[in-house]
Amino acid sequence: MIRLHSYESLGTFDGPGLRLVVFLQGCNFRCRYCANPDTIDPKGECRLVSEQEIMEMAVSEKPFFGKRGGVTFSGGEPTMQARELVPLFRRLKEQGIHICLDTNGSIHTPEVEELWGLTDLVLLDLKQFNPLHHKDLTGRENLQTLRTAAWLEEHNRPFWLRYVLIPGHSDFEADIRALGEALGCYKMIERVEILPYHTLGVHKYEAMGLEYTLKGVKENTPAQLEQAKELFEEYFDSVFVN
Repeated sequence: MIRLHSYESLGTFDGPGLRLVVFLQGCNFRCRYCANPDTIDPKGECRLVSEQEIMEMAVSEKPFFGKRGGVTFSGGEPTMQARELVPLFRRLKEQGIHICLDTNGSIHTPEVEELWGLTDLVLLDLKQFNPLHHKDLTGRENLQTLRTAAWLEEHNRPFWLRYVLIPGHSDFEADIRALGEALGCYKMIERVEILPYHTLGVHKYEAMGLEYTLKGVKENTPAQLEQAKELFEEYFDSVFVN
């Protein structure tokens, strides 16, 4: 059984084309800006569903996917349930359904490797390149995320690099340049997505009785986003503000 948080039909922000987004429950990071804090606790509010339910959802929406769309698995952190997802991914592949896996890249097991092998496109969320700033933002190290990027490159697995631009936390020029110098040569990075920081999930913290520790951090200005885009473009060919 798979721990499911929710579905989003006809999503347009989590991979190419129109997509069924499957949000799974449980995450090993504690990102201070997480927009879905209700997905963090593996035992939080969720439904236990069979792979058959998700399969039927995907097949029913397949006519809307066209040539570019498909199913995206997000979270939470979907690789926490890699063992349960492997047989589902195999069945989706048999149906010719495009699969995206949105992951922080921090878990590497044989089952996760198998998931990567079955995935058409990995959406790799790199929270910060600087290890100290990364730990401040997420409570976790980023070494395994960088190792995941290297594994995907070495095994010719296409991926998008996703980067949330948080004023005063992940928008430092030196850190972005260090990221570009380390990963700018990777041929399997098809696209870099700059994700603007937003506060749409703050009300969830209040409802859950949790402290939102980035209170007071303002959303990006258009100038800040453009400046970051130009910086990333010095190292990567395809850079977009999502």
